[in-house]
Amino acid sequence: MADPTRSGDAIVAEKLTRRFGDFVAVDAVTFSVARGEIFGLLGPNGAGKTTLIRMLTGLLLPTSGRALVAGIDAVRDPAGIRSRIGYMAQLFCLYNDLTVGENLEFFGGLYGLDGAELASRMDWALDMAGLTGDERRMTGDLPLGFKQRLALASAVLHDPPVLFLDEPTSGVDPMSRRNFWRLVEALAARGKAVVVSTHHVEEAEACDRIALMSDGRIIALDRPASLRATLARRMIEVEAVPMLAALGAAESAPGVRHAAFFGRRLHVAADDAENAMRTLPASLSAAGVTVRRVERVEPTLEDAVVALLLDARGAASAGAPTEAR
Repeated sequence: MADPTRSGDAIVAEKLTRRFGDFVAVDAVTFSVARGEIFGLLGPNGAGKTTLIRMLTGLLLPTSGRALVAGIDAVRDPAGIRSRIGYMAQLFCLYNDLTVGENLEFFGGLYGLDGAELASRMDWALDMAGLTGDERRMTGDLPLGFKQRLALASAVLHDPPVLFLDEPTSGVDPMSRRNFWRLVEALAARGKAVVVSTHHVEEAEACDRIALMSDGRIIALDRPASLRATLARRMIEVEAVPMLAALGAAESAPGVRHAAFFGRRLHVAADDAENAMRTLPASLSAAGVTVRRVERVEPTLEDAVVALLLDARGAASAGAPTEAR
């Protein structure tokens, strides 16, 4: 395995696997994360994202495989990892009956900070999170967006080189989510490696690279633009009524690989978009669907993710191995 202190990678995972009895939650996952990189883990519930993060943070031992995090072996020294990382879990992990300042003091103590060093780091964390002046506010009284920023400030209080964020913006309003991501991008600009799991495709767009997971495996790993390019010249947008009947007819039309709702329209991936544009209206009309518009569109990241997941499920149901791309 490569040494991250030499390669410039903050995280190196090699065939990392975790089984629970006969169930394989994470299956031979291999990837690396560079310093200063925002690395996204994207996938449906049960894809293995949280289990993977728990192994990389030293909270869960792998069944097999290896991982180095900030130069520390996750199998040989899982406890040693915890002092070198920041971790923000799915569930809010701060204390509602403490003030903002008291929460930071508590977590600073856990990280071994005290005295002038703790005071300096608290000042930096409050400023970074936009919470200066809120030190005496009860944490339980804060809006959810403020709580998330406080949780992030607590996770990076000790200035770790690696940061793990497990679905950090669940339930947060769009503006708070945007402000939170600005903080994440600023931390990455300071050289921190950031691993973030998310269900939000628009958040994944902000990542430098994305690992798309399904059934414990990485089925695609690339930059967002490169994932979108997998559907280049193949995507068609259809406006038709009734929508449900249009979806069924489109899915069974010749040359169509996938079809999915996209707002009040359908996005259809075809093997040959030009030919599908000529033949698809007739297929829809034959199913009693009224076609209002059919045109070529540039694929979105959501289109690419849906197509890749459907391909993976199709391969799995056919008994074929899912390829990591």
